Amino acid sequence: MAVDPRTPVLVAVGQFTERIDDPDYRGMSAVDLATEAVRAALTDTGVDPAVIAEAIETVYGLRQFEISGPMPATLGKSNNYPRSVMNRVGGNPARVVLEPVGGQGPQKLVTEAGTAIAAGEVDVAMIIGSEPGSTARYFAKREDKPDFTEHVDGQLEDRGHQIHQYFTEYTASHGLTGAAVQYGLLDNARRSRLGLGVVEYRRQMAELFAPMSKVAAKNPFSSSPVERSVEEICTITDDNRMICDPYPRLLVARDQVNQGAAVIMMSVAAARRLGVPEAKWAYLHGHSDITEQALLDRVDLGASPAAVHASREALRVAEIGVDDIAMFDLYSCFPFPVFVVCEALGIDGADPRGLTVTGGLPYFGGPGNSYSLHAIAETVTQLRDKPGEFGFVGANGGTMSKYSVGVYSTRSAPWRSDRSEQLNQQISALPNVPVTTSPAGAATIETYSVRYDWPTTTGIIVGRLDADNARFMATTEDPDLVALMCDGDPLNAAIHVRSTEHGNRATLR
Repeated sequence: MAVDPRTPVLVAVGQFTERIDDPDYRGMSAVDLATEAVRAALTDTGVDPAVIAEAIETVYGLRQFEISGPMPATLGKSNNYPRSVMNRVGGNPARVVLEPVGGQGPQKLVTEAGTAIAAGEVDVAMIIGSEPGSTARYFAKREDKPDFTEHVDGQLEDRGHQIHQYFTEYTASHGLTGAAVQYGLLDNARRSRLGLGVVEYRRQMAELFAPMSKVAAKNPFSSSPVERSVEEICTITDDNRMICDPYPRLLVARDQVNQGAAVIMMSVAAARRLGVPEAKWAYLHGHSDITEQALLDRVDLGASPAAVHASREALRVAEIGVDDIAMFDLYSCFPFPVFVVCEALGIDGADPRGLTVTGGLPYFGGPGNSYSLHAIAETVTQLRDKPGEFGFVGANGGTMSKYSVGVYSTRSAPWRSDRSEQLNQQISALPNVPVTTSPAGAATIETYSVRYDWPTTTGIIVGRLDADNARFMATTEDPDLVALMCDGDPLNAAIHVRSTEHGNRATLR
């Protein structure tokens, strides 16, 4: 069957990783890391890189941690990240975009670019991302800090960081100021629903993630190419310390990395015109982008209907089933997102196909908002060696707030639309839970985390009032309650909560 010349194809991918123990470690900027990945992608086309660079019309840039909020970048930054990168490779795109915060961004942008290409709005587009977390840490206490400030003229569509969509003043004032504690609430809520104990659940998390480390150990782009055993992951030691309950360090995304990735997309017509070999092409067969309810509104904090819908919808659009997938990359910042999608697809950590092509965020690396761009790049690379087979990429943003899925193959397919808009309406129409910001009286613990990363070990609680079952948040430094939360199992424990001018506080009843 003839392929429509407007059909979008991914024609090139590039990745770059700089490890702090490399003999030539430089402590690179976000711009320089992305530039290395872009150069790799330009070369990957098999065409003169200068020709491809000049042909790129639109560049979508993913936002680094250092520009993902109101705080200034400590080592300086470019005022126009995508154009700084393109200036280094000889490109001058008509349009550049800076995407908001969210780990779903890479897959969402592939779908956005594909839609624009199919509609004839653009012929050649590129998506870039990088994260200089290692550089920030390396120079934090040094006097010889570099200045990465750049001022670049030219158009920029800055969509804003939009970080505030993932938390409220209420949740932030009760300790939900980092991903680990937020996901800790979700994993402990899931544990509650399943009726599992603390030790049993930690082992299940370790069993889920240990096989990922085997993949990371063999990946030349991995930031931590070390194979980890189940026992090593679930045993608490000085090196594998608790971060936020229920996670020791080896179950947490590794964010202090220096990594960059790039993906180039074209219409079939442009790929042929520019001479990109068809052996390089990969098609996006299925896609979806679904937004979850706000965190405290969700009836079951241990579930994610949005991720389930997104996963199933992308397979429906691709017109295949889960048994047709040859490789997966499920976003693995913490175990919860992996568990949810595994349940939706009917697979588990023992699946011989594996759950990651990169090695997962705790081991390959968690380069901020751009991790899944590496997953897409690796998926495309592996699919070229498996013509006609399918790869599934699940990308997650916020506190399980947004989930985007892509299904890829070298097998040609027409561009198909999805039902994400209708599914988002269904999610919005789901029941929600009444929340009180000023609770008082007898209550029980619905789910929890513990912040070991604070100067004072502090319990973070989502509870329900006995009087009306309203949901609330509270923190505690009460010795007895903190001891139960650290060394026992506080799920459904009876507590007393009171509201103060500095937030809600809980004690054991």
